[in-house]
Amino acid sequence: MRLFIDAHLPRKLALQLKAAGYDVRHTLSLSQGNRTTDQDINKLSISEQRIVVTKDSDFVDSFWLQDQPWKLLLISTGNIRNEELLTLMLKNLDKLEQAFNDARFIELTRESLIVHI
Repeated sequence: MRLFIDAHLPRKLALQLKAAGYDVRHTLSLSQGNRTTDQDINKLSISEQRIVVTKDSDFVDSFWLQDQPWKLLLISTGNIRNEELLTLMLKNLDKLEQAFNDARFIELTRESLIVHI
């Protein structure tokens, strides 16, 4: 999986996913850093075929209305400690990878994966 981690999520998540063998970018690696616009993130997602990983519901709107980003993983956990988030992601990586073979929009909650078709 090729992933793009949005500004609302910690850089540590990107580092953990890289360590697990995934191709990951974080907004902090871009010239505008965490000020990179959603529109620019969507464009990069499409051009690089990366899954946008975010907590920002604005990406859900652009997904349904503009068919952007390329693929979307919405983290719907509410407030969560970084360590809990990292554990949740690592625990679900295999399921996410399988689900993204057939789906473009997946939501990860504390309890489940919701595949939006």
